[in-house]
Order: sequence, then C-alpha cells, then structure tokens
Amino acid sequence: MGKLSGWMKLMAAVASGLLVAGLFPPFRMSAAVWVALVPLLAAVWSLDGKRAVWKGFGLGWLAGTLSCLVQFNWLAIVSPLGVVVLPLYLGLFWGAFGAFAASLGNPWRKCGAHVTGDFAQYPSFGFSQSALRDCFRSLRIAACHAAVWAGLEWLRGWLFTGFGWNGLGVAFHEAPAMAQAADLFGLTGLAMVPVFFQTVLVQTARRVMDSAGDGLKRTRLDFGIAALMVAVLVCYGLIRIAMEGRGESVRLKTLLVQINIPQDAARVLWEPLDVHMAYEEETLKALRSLADKDAARLKEAMEKSDEGAVSLSWPDWVMWPESALTGRIMRASDGSWGVWQENLETIAQVRSAGPFQLIYGTNELEAVKTQDEQLVMKEKGQAWNSLAVMNPEDELQTYRKHHLVIFGETIPFVDSIPLLKKIYEQQAGVEYGGSFTPGESFEPLPISTAAGTVIGAIPTICFEDTVARLPRKFVRPGPQVIVNVTNDGWFKESAAAAQHFANSRFRAIELRRPMVRCANNGVSAAVDTTGSTAHPDTGKPQMLRDENGSHFTRGSLFAELNVPLHPSFSLYAIIGDWGVISLALLGLLTAWMTRAKSND
Repeated sequence: MGKLSGWMKLMAAVASGLLVAGLFPPFRMSAAVWVALVPLLAAVWSLDGKRAVWKGFGLGWLAGTLSCLVQFNWLAIVSPLGVVVLPLYLGLFWGAFGAFAASLGNPWRKCGAHVTGDFAQYPSFGFSQSALRDCFRSLRIAACHAAVWAGLEWLRGWLFTGFGWNGLGVAFHEAPAMAQAADLFGLTGLAMVPVFFQTVLVQTARRVMDSAGDGLKRTRLDFGIAALMVAVLVCYGLIRIAMEGRGESVRLKTLLVQINIPQDAARVLWEPLDVHMAYEEETLKALRSLADKDAARLKEAMEKSDEGAVSLSWPDWVMWPESALTGRIMRASDGSWGVWQENLETIAQVRSAGPFQLIYGTNELEAVKTQDEQLVMKEKGQAWNSLAVMNPEDELQTYRKHHLVIFGETIPFVDSIPLLKKIYEQQAGVEYGGSFTPGESFEPLPISTAAGTVIGAIPTICFEDTVARLPRKFVRPGPQVIVNVTNDGWFKESAAAAQHFANSRFRAIELRRPMVRCANNGVSAAVDTTGSTAHPDTGKPQMLRDENGSHFTRGSLFAELNVPLHPSFSLYAIIGDWGVISLALLGLLTAWMTRAKSND
C-alpha cells in the first residue's frame, strides 16, 4: 500500500469520525460498524518516523472529536459550551488509540516487520510456515488493538465519573444476534469484535494489494478466521435468544405513564398544579380503560363458563418518571418520613381506581423531628434524587441515586470556585440550589406483584441505566427487574432520548434481567432479557409511541414481561468490567513485549 499524503490522512480520520457518528441515532448506518475504523487504521499505520506517536494521536483525536461533536450535538440545547468541551475531551481517548496504533500496534513499521517462531510443530492444513506466521501476527495485532480500544472505552466511562455513551458496541442495538455477546464482557467488551475484524481486514487488504503489485501469493487465512469468529458470535447470539425464556417465570404487568412535560433546560414550563393534574388524568384514564377490558373479558368468560382461562390486565405496578411529582419526601434518620400534601392528594386520586404498587421519581430531603414529633427540613441538610416505591398500604421505600450528573445534579469544587455556579445558572436557566448527595445502598428494592411474588427491583435513575457497573452491584439470585425512571426533557425532541435507550437496553442483556423504563420525555418501554421490546405473547413492540411513531408523546403503555425466577448465566454479572480491564492490560503488554523483541 502506497504512502498516504498528509491531506489524505486527515480526510481518512474525518471519514472514520463521520462513519462512527452514523452508527447511532438519529442515523441508521449501523452496518458501517464493520468498516468505520478502516480509514483511520490505514492512516495511522502509514505513519513512520520519530513523531509517529504524536501524529497518530492527532489523527485519532481529530476523528474522535468530530465523531462526538456530531453524535452529541443535542447537548447544545442546554449547554453551548458543553457541546464543544465534551467532544474535545472525549476525542482524547480516540487520540490515545491513534497513538497506540501508530506505534506499539503498528504492523507496517519496519521494526515490527520481523516475526519469529517455529510453526512446524503445529498442524499446517496445507499452509506454509510463512503464511502461518503472517496469520498469527495479524491476529495478534488485531487482538491487541481490540483490547486497547475496549479498555479506552471503559476508561472514558469511568474516569471523572465517566461518560460511556455510544461505545462501538451500541451499533448492535438493532442487531439482536450480535448484541447477545454483551453478556460475556459487557457492552464495552462487545466493541472488541468490530475492531478486531477491521484490524484484520486492513492488514489483509494490504497483502492483497502487495500481491497485485509483485505477483506473489499471500495468505488470507487471518481474514477467514476473523470472519469465522464473527459467525461464531452470531451463532452464540441465536442460541442465547432461543434459550432465554424457557425457564420458569412470573408475569409482571406494568403501566407506564408518560406526560411529555415541556422543559427549558432544567426549568419545567408547567405549573405544579398542571403537572399533578396531568398524572392523575392520564393514570386514571389508563386504569379505567384496563378495568373495563377486564370486566368485558370476565363477562365473556362467564357466558362460556370458562372464568379460569381469563388473563386480566390490571397492573401489578404503575410507574411515573424521574422527578414526577413536585412535592418532596422528608426522611429522618430513624426512617420516619413525610410527604408534601400535593403528592398525597395525587396518589390518593389514582389509588381510587384500585390497588397497585406505585413507583415514581421524586426528591428526598433530610429531616429532623421536633419535640412534638413533627418532621421539618434539616438546616443545611442533604438532598437526594430518589426513586420511591409505595405499596397499596402506602408503605414507603426509596432508592437514592448514586451516579450524579456533573453540572446537572452536582458541581465539584463549586464552593471554592464560585464561577462554576454562575456557569451552571447561565446554561441551565435556573438558580443553583445546591448539589444532590449520592446514595449509598446497593440493596435491591423488594416489590410484590398482585399474585404475591416478590421481585427484586434493580433501581436506576436517569442515565444510571447506561452505567453498567452500577446496576450490576444490585444483582442477586432470584427474580429481578431493572427499573429505570428518567427524564430526557432537558434535550427536547432531539436524538438524546433515542441514544439513551439504545445504550440502556444492553443492561438487560449484560445482566440477563428484564427492564421497565418510564420517561417523561423520551422512550418508555419494556425490555426482555435479550434486549427486545417484543411482547411475550403478541411479539409487538412494547414502546410508547404516537400515531406517527414518535416517542415524544403523552400517553400510557401497558407492558408485560416474563421475569425469570432463576435468571440465566451471565459472565459479565460475575466478573463485571474486570474482564475488559484485564484484556486491555494484556493487549498493551503483548504489544510492548513484541515490539521490544522485534527491536532486539
């Protein structure tokens, strides 16, 4: 392969950046995941000389910054500053990959051309030792690149609390057969597959071009092995899809209520009374409709003397989204609690329709008891973004959000750097009221069904359902469901909601636990243990949409899920991110040792 000019290398980096951006909503170019990095790899591998590392970093940073700028342009709705700063930062991880690929991982640099080893002791299957050496070297280089890429994806999802959205594996959110491998090393580990394949592809393409130039036949065995590995993972996915749902399960029925309340950044554009009235009206309308359907089914069954075969639609759970009600919960250190009156009135209204478990997002404030046993807010007390669960007897349990959004729910060093407070108020459009306190508990919330089965809820709030290491900490034996309440209304009718859902649905695959998620603005849906939204009986998608197919709508969704009593095996649920971390370190070590040996 001939030398690339400076402009060609820049254009190659731009091409890869744009192709990767096209893998995610609102674009529908997910098939490009198999070639998106090819231009960048060809560009950085063509670098040589003393400054190859820095040039590789620059090309990677350019590709990553451009890609993230396109992917996360919706951030400009709330932060014109953030839409520039975030891509510049995220591009650094691409830059690190480019630096690695241009140096330790570069298969085309002279110091890496020599590969030693006696392959005569292994079966040759008709291939020469030279061909086997080339194949082994290509696969080793591909494995190192794939591991380093995955390690960098993990790092950006962890460093400074992390932002792991739109890893390369998310491109498989509509490719269920490939997506199932996320239960091995997680969504981050899934990114290794396309990187491995493309690294082999580029090396094979160079050998093909060299063969056309000098007429010498060169091996393509490595490409065949890479394609076979992809096929094996597809077969693995098909087998897992077929296996899921075969075990004993309990049917969970959940009513998801979405109001689509408009916002301007953090500022809600409705009055509190309108918010509460909307939840009352929409919930009661849905519950009464379900009750009427059940009554009609019972009447029909009685006429046929077959009451035992009737499947009723009354929900076990009713869910409202993050920060649904405007009133707060006050909680004292002894566990006693109180609720704003407007919340009690709204909950009492919807309770009039019948019994159910109510799950909703709210704010929780630290309180103290007065001498007459009254609860009052504690001066300079803590505040939490919480998920509340109230049973039909109005007994309360809450989960307090762990992973706070920087500059949304918490501002590091705000007390020592007042300018940060001013930046927040300018960007969010509301006065800064202080940071939330992160929660501490990692115990699932036990929530009963109408039949009395206790299901362990794995609670997540907002974008916590995109942080795989967090819900994993709640995994326990027995029936469990990932519960997410969220509000993507900050970003209006942008691609943020679709990207959020594309990332979050992988939690159900990684942990092999189904998910129910309720949004104010975005995607309210039910997801089974294969990442599918299909109804267990009808196969129809369980996602709230209007007649035009838009998720930005007001309404309700009656969702049904089969919750396994004994969830199936998931390697990721056992080892978590340590698999990817170990592979990344091994990839770096292998590349370094191979390079050092070649230099000797």
